[in-house]
Amino acid sequence: MAEQQVIPEPSSSGPVGAVQAMGFPSPARDYYDAGLDLNRLLISDRVSSFIMRVSGHAMESAGIYDGDEIIVDRARTPQHGNVVVLRHNDQLLIRRWMLDGPRAGLLSDEATEPQWLSEGDDVEIFGLVTRCLHYVR
Repeated sequence: MAEQQVIPEPSSSGPVGAVQAMGFPSPARDYYDAGLDLNRLLISDRVSSFIMRVSGHAMESAGIYDGDEIIVDRARTPQHGNVVVLRHNDQLLIRRWMLDGPRAGLLSDEATEPQWLSEGDDVEIFGLVTRCLHYVR
């Protein structure tokens, strides 16, 4: 069986570290008494973040699947290529935010080209998707 490693982000601290999917956990882990705080590990700004459940298959190439929960940060400004949650003409969507000079557009898995926004479009960005949580099957 091949060894699998998960490397944490540099900002991770506390009980989360590099995990090897073989062997057994270190007995020294029993002595860590600070607790597991998922807010500290997954959310950079508690005040501006929220969790939403995903419905649909439009962003599977980004690793976001039907039934997943996503963490959305309202305080971060989306850049070209970021995945965002937005309201577009009365539809709540998750799309990749695309910029081309003065133009802004939305890209999903179902499209090969961005849907470029026009002045008549009613758009409100709710926030930037920072994490995706899904069940291991």
